[in-house]
Amino acid sequence: EVLLRMHSVGICGSDVHYWQHGRIGDFVVKAPMVLGHEASGTVVKVGSGVTHLKPGDRVAIEPGVPREVDEFCKTGRYNLSPSIFFCATPPDDGNLCRFYAHSARCCYRLPDNVTFEEGALIEPLSVGIHACRRAGVTLGSKVFVSGSGPIGLVCVLVAKVMGAAAVVITDLSAPRLQKAKEVGADFTIQVKNETPQEVASKVESLLGCKPEITVECTGVEACIQAGIYATRSGGTLVLVGLGPEMVSVPMVHAAVREVDIRGIFRYCNT
Repeated sequence: EVLLRMHSVGICGSDVHYWQHGRIGDFVVKAPMVLGHEASGTVVKVGSGVTHLKPGDRVAIEPGVPREVDEFCKTGRYNLSPSIFFCATPPDDGNLCRFYAHSARCCYRLPDNVTFEEGALIEPLSVGIHACRRAGVTLGSKVFVSGSGPIGLVCVLVAKVMGAAAVVITDLSAPRLQKAKEVGADFTIQVKNETPQEVASKVESLLGCKPEITVECTGVEACIQAGIYATRSGGTLVLVGLGPEMVSVPMVHAAVREVDIRGIFRYCNT
């Protein structure tokens, strides 16, 4: 392990949700818990087995640390390990504090040109990377991103870097859509009271075709429905946003058109 003097910690929607509601799905807060998992800091002490870091190093923190080398670790999907430690997921404490001890192998040295704030934002960026990898974004992809919050924005950034030819994004909020334009979205749709089918139709008309890839970042039932209707036959819908446990979706519509529906859980190898 290394002992870190914390510098920058982002506030995630999950942090706010735990604070206000005390649970997310099966993860229930049963005792006082330190929040925070989007973080960077400076190494102040290293354990005896640590060779790649030294005091003074500025690092970004990967909050998920496998506790054992299980089948998921062996296949490179350690984020799915049921026993994983994860900052600020009950009962594991997060890093919104002055000093924090963390596994050295999950601390990554920051280059001099990357600020502490940018270092903390590598964690949400990783969600976008993992989502776009699971979606198969590549050179020339047409991509529909549903939801223009922070995670929707990092998905736009990553999709464009991975070579997407065109990205269309939806949201209720005009200022959020303006921000999406600034980070590289080609088209924006401000949703008001359209049906999911109408949203899908707008996506198709703006792109000139149905997108091969939809990245759903809201978790809202109507948005998931719009994602299924919008995605091209043989395409992929990745569910990033988490909403209610049960949602009604046009499953047959997806099945007969061979639309692959994939989930993501955090990220790995990002």
